[in-house]
Amino acid sequence: MTVLTSAVDPRGTAYQANRAAMLARLGELEAALDLARAGGGEKYVARHHARGKLRPRERIELLLDRDSPFLELSPVAGYETDFPVGASVVTGIGVVEGVECLVVANDPTVRGGAVNPWSLRKTQRAGEIALANRLPMVNLVESAGADLPSQAEIFIPGGRVFRDLTRLSAARIPTIAVVFGNATAGGAYVPGMCDHTIMVRDRAKVFLAGPPLVKMATGEVTDDESLGGAAMHATTSGLADFLAEDERDGIRLARQCVRRLNWRKQGPPPRTLRPAAPRYDPEELLGIASADLKVPFDPREVLARLLDGSEFDEFKPGYGSALVTGWGELHGYPVGVLANARGVLFSAEAQKAAQFIQLANAADTPLVFLQNTTGYMVGTEYEQRGIIKHGALMINAVSNSTVPHLTVNLGASYGAGNYGMCGRAYEPRFLFTWPNAKSAVMGPAQLAGVLSIVARQAAEAKGRPYDEDSDAAMRLMVEQQIESQSGALFLSGRLYDDGVIDPRDTRTVLGLCLSAIHSGPVRGADNFGVFRM
Repeated sequence: MTVLTSAVDPRGTAYQANRAAMLARLGELEAALDLARAGGGEKYVARHHARGKLRPRERIELLLDRDSPFLELSPVAGYETDFPVGASVVTGIGVVEGVECLVVANDPTVRGGAVNPWSLRKTQRAGEIALANRLPMVNLVESAGADLPSQAEIFIPGGRVFRDLTRLSAARIPTIAVVFGNATAGGAYVPGMCDHTIMVRDRAKVFLAGPPLVKMATGEVTDDESLGGAAMHATTSGLADFLAEDERDGIRLARQCVRRLNWRKQGPPPRTLRPAAPRYDPEELLGIASADLKVPFDPREVLARLLDGSEFDEFKPGYGSALVTGWGELHGYPVGVLANARGVLFSAEAQKAAQFIQLANAADTPLVFLQNTTGYMVGTEYEQRGIIKHGALMINAVSNSTVPHLTVNLGASYGAGNYGMCGRAYEPRFLFTWPNAKSAVMGPAQLAGVLSIVARQAAEAKGRPYDEDSDAAMRLMVEQQIESQSGALFLSGRLYDDGVIDPRDTRTVLGLCLSAIHSGPVRGADNFGVFRM
C-alpha cells in the first residue's frame, strides 16, 4: 500500500487557529456530557444511592468485562429541548463475557426513568443498531413508564420498542432484561418480550397497572409485591426466569446468560490482530479541520491519522479530485473510503463515487464516508452537463449498497451532498459528528440570501418599494437561526447522529463500530437500481 505523507505544520497560524476553535467546541461538548452524566441532579442521585441502588452507568460498568471499552450512543439526546440532556436513558455498545452487546439502561434519577419523546427515539435507535449489526441486547430496566404530560408523542410510536424486541428474538438475536425497580404499564412489556428475564428480589415491581389503578379499575385492593413483585413472578406468574438477591447478583446473572448464548460472529475477522498504528499523531486532528467551513482541507491528512500504518491506495486520484476515494485498513478491517476534498461535488466526483461504491460491494468491503461538502455544483453550465443525473447516480449507488456504511461529518454537510455522502436518511450503520461540524439544507448566509432575493422579487412584482432595513434584520435573524440549528450539538440532541466525538477518538470509535458490524455478515449488493447515464 501507499503510505500517506503529511504537510501539517502544528506551529502554523492556521493550524493554531483551527485547534483553538476545535478546543472551544470540545468544551461545549464536555459541558453537555456533564449534564447527561449528572442524571437527575445531586438530590435525586443521593436519594437513589441511599436506597442501596446503583446508577445506570454504575450498572453498566459492572456488567461489562473488566477494562473493556463502552461506546456510548446518543449521549446528548434531548439537548436544548424541554427534556433533560441524555433523555433519562443510557445506550451503547460494550463487551460482556467476550460478546459485544447493545446495552440500554434507564436512569431512574431522572423523573423515575420515565420515557419521554427523546428517550423513546434513543431506545428505538438502539434497537435498530442491535438488529442491523446482530448485537445481543441487554436491558437494565427501571422505569416509571411513559412521561404522562408528553404521552401524546409517546404512546402510539412507543409500541415499536416492544415490536423490535420480538423481531430481534425472531432474528435469533438474544435479548435480556434485568429489572431493578419499577417496570410499569408499557414498561412491563420489556421484560415480557425479552428472551431472558432477571428480577431483583424486593426491588423489581412489574405490572401493567399499579395498586391504585387496579383499585380504580376493578375495586380490588392489593399491594405491590402480590401484584408484581419479583418473588411472585419467579414462583407464580413465571415471568421471571431468575430471581436475584440484589443488584450485583442481577448483573452477575445477566453475565451468566450472555456466557451461555454460545454466540459467534458471522462476519470475517480482522486481517491482523496487531494492526500498525497510524504514523502521525492523532492529537494533530484538532488543528486540521478548518475553523471556517468555507476553507477546505485535505482529508488525506485525516486519513493519515486514522488508517493502519497511514497506508492508503487511492482510486482514480487524477479524476474527480474534489472527492478522495480509495482503500485502506482500520484496526485490521479492510475499508473503502469516500472523503470530500474541496467541498463541492461535480459530475466527475459523482460518477467516480458510484463506480467506487460498486467495487466495494463487489469486494464485500465496508465503506467509510468522511463528509465535508457544500453539496452538488449549481449553475447553467453544470445543469447542462447533467449534474442532476450524475448526482442521482451517486445517490442511487449509496441507497442500494448493502455493505455496511460508517459516516463521520468532519465539517460541512449541506444540501444533497449530505445524501450522496450517506447522511442519516441513507441509514449508515453508524454516524458520528465532529464538534465543529454543521448540517443544513444550505449555509446560513446562502439561505438568508435566497429568502432576501425571493422577497425582493415579490416586492418588485407588486410595484412596491423594498424595505432594506427590514431585509437586513430578516437576514440577520435567519442566519442566526440556521447557525444555531445546524450545529453539531443541536442536531445530535435530536438524534440526527449517534454522537458528537472528539476528533482524536475517531479511529477508536470507527474501530469499535467495525468490530460491532462484523457480528453479522458483510455482503455486497447483488444489483442496483437503474443508473441514469
